[in-house]
Amino acid sequence: MAAYYPEELIEEVRSRSDIVAVVGSRVKLTKRGANYWACCPFHTEKTPSFSVSQNKQMYYCFGCGAGGNAVTFLMNYENWTFPEALEYLAERAGITLPKREMSAEERNREDARSRLIELNGEAAKFYYYQLRSPVGKSGMEYLSRRGLSAETLRRFGLGYAPDEGWYSHALYTYLKGKGYADEEMRSSGLVKFKEGQGPYDFFRNRVMYPIMDKNSRVIGFGGRVLDGSEPKYLNTPETPVFDKGRNLYGLFAAKLTKRPYYLLMEGYMDVIALHQAGIDCAVASLGTALTEGHARLLKRHTDNVILTYDSDAAGTKAAMRAIPILREAGFNIRVLDLKPYKDPDELIVHEGAAGYEERIRNAVNFFLFQSDIWKRNYDLSDPAGLTAYFRQLAEELTTFQDELERENYLNAVCERQKIDPALLRKMMNRIGNRRMKAEPDPAEEDFDENAVTQKSGRRKEKDEGLLVAAQMLLNWAACSGASPARIRTLLTEEDMPTETCRDVFLRILREKEEKGKVLPASVLNRYVEDETQSKEAAAVFSKGFPEDTPAEEKAHILTESLRRLRRERLNRELREADTAAKIQQLAQARQSLYRLTVTAADTEE
Repeated sequence: MAAYYPEELIEEVRSRSDIVAVVGSRVKLTKRGANYWACCPFHTEKTPSFSVSQNKQMYYCFGCGAGGNAVTFLMNYENWTFPEALEYLAERAGITLPKREMSAEERNREDARSRLIELNGEAAKFYYYQLRSPVGKSGMEYLSRRGLSAETLRRFGLGYAPDEGWYSHALYTYLKGKGYADEEMRSSGLVKFKEGQGPYDFFRNRVMYPIMDKNSRVIGFGGRVLDGSEPKYLNTPETPVFDKGRNLYGLFAAKLTKRPYYLLMEGYMDVIALHQAGIDCAVASLGTALTEGHARLLKRHTDNVILTYDSDAAGTKAAMRAIPILREAGFNIRVLDLKPYKDPDELIVHEGAAGYEERIRNAVNFFLFQSDIWKRNYDLSDPAGLTAYFRQLAEELTTFQDELERENYLNAVCERQKIDPALLRKMMNRIGNRRMKAEPDPAEEDFDENAVTQKSGRRKEKDEGLLVAAQMLLNWAACSGASPARIRTLLTEEDMPTETCRDVFLRILREKEEKGKVLPASVLNRYVEDETQSKEAAAVFSKGFPEDTPAEEKAHILTESLRRLRRERLNRELREADTAAKIQQLAQARQSLYRLTVTAADTEE
């Protein structure tokens, strides 16, 4: 990390980047107590266990253990490198970073990526001109039947992959003539190599849709077959520049829209047809179900999404899968009704842009859409089926954390489904109360489960228990008013069970000695490029006690934690001792463990 930028500069950028604002721009946060909460963006859950502390300038998930500061959040959420995350925050904070030299490895990797993007661009030119040649007649006829204008074909760079038989290698020959090596073509996924039979083009007899990133660079292709064979659509295999789970078709054009929402759909032709009709905010996932990567990418451009998936069973299923992902990303979601038409392209053909605009205005809130779909699963003429349907609605309503939002959704769904709000509210509250009893507050659950006394009787594996004991003591060392000298009389570097804990311990002492206090986010700067270390370090600052814990109880738990760590250390040294004098010394130290005590005064902040 220091090889990139000076540590003082990193800390200046971090300190001027409020983590609540950074996380809140990507995840919907709800304030509860001193912290902000959300469903974790790094694992699937219904009960929020992801906590963001403005005071500590850090986040921590009590479910999966993800944790860190603003830099690590962006690295994990956006899949950015450390320099990319820091540069984003610096620009956001108005800080100019000095230009840095890339390492040889970085330069080689970047050169290879640039070369691959150039190769894709050349392939796009090849396909583009093939479509307009006699070879591409069938492709041009197909696109003409679909009603696409010459301008639309040009804007989206549509082309044609010729077919010269199974071992067609027209693209290979073209790229070879442009100076690209076999290994570069193999890396692009556009050319395959079979031992003993040589190279052959991956796409044959297909209309080609170049897939461009937001900067209009070709990163991959989709191809639609023209002879009725399977698969109907085929994408470029994943490459160093193409990840279908992190790119959206049409984004390069949609990013220019002035509309306050994006239309999310399934097919290339759907996107192209809408843009041609002047509805310039359409994007599509690339032949795959919507992913968290798609949602994160979309979130950089809008907070409002209208799902416009096909109206058949598969499209409905895809919409139902997409809604939870979009909710967790913090979108406002509506669903457009395409019936009686199958897909957006068909709707445009029959009703035109005006008809589509009317459908957009009438798009329904996602929860009301879900309530209609869930209803199909029950026999509402049967009292048991009706009750089960109401119960599902009530359970889903409990996932809304904000009380006013929950009440608004309850009233809206009751009006749509002709339900007495009082009865559904009563059922919802009963389910919510039962769930609260079964699922304690994440922060308290973490404390109760991991407290060294283990009053609940639940025990963890030995190593994990030692790690938690160390993390609790490190939290005390960082957050209490205990002086560095007092901490050193009780706790030593050798007591720590892992390298990360030892490093955090020394860093905490250094911060206290130099600055008089410890800012968790500053400590976490050191671990931004190692996910395992970052999680372990972040866990330290999540191991605080509930606010109403008596000082005497804190002292007792910390004392037991300290003795446990010291006992383990002495036992380890005893096993390694090779002289009688050393063994006697360690045995006496073990007998004196009862003198090792954290006092109530030590726990004061």
